[in-house]
Amino acid sequence: MSNSIELHKSTLSVQVENHFGVLARIAGLFSARGFNISSLSVAETEDPSVSIMTIVVDGDEQIVDQVKKQLNKLIEVIKVRDLTEQDYVSRELAMIKVAVDSAKRREIIEIADIFKGRVVDISHENVTIEVTGSSEKIDAIIKLLTGYGIKELARTGKVALIRG
Repeated sequence: MSNSIELHKSTLSVQVENHFGVLARIAGLFSARGFNISSLSVAETEDPSVSIMTIVVDGDEQIVDQVKKQLNKLIEVIKVRDLTEQDYVSRELAMIKVAVDSAKRREIIEIADIFKGRVVDISHENVTIEVTGSSEKIDAIIKLLTGYGIKELARTGKVALIRG
């Protein structure tokens, strides 16, 4: 029997009032308590007075419970949902600029096609690919393209909604 603490990634969906300073307050809450945010995405919902934050937190069950309690104490927080144990759909977006020469350009474009990505910019020296999908899919294409020479990478945080 082991006494090790099991760390995992938990996905929280947090509805907040959409006004100045809310993101800073939530980030400050995490920072002040030493909680790590693995991924963060925030945008307006269909109601412009409300934003939805998708926060991926690294930690054990106790840490995640503490995060949820602290979030619920903030006046601007409307609702906190832990999606981790629920059936949900999530996506990320990555834009990856890869160094290419004429001999490798076709290979890079084929890799983008395999991952259902799109070439959004191309030059003599670079190809920029846009790809959306699960975190695992994004990780996989990044790993594959690393061998070709990634020059620049921009990746969004996870966005998620409960199914149904």
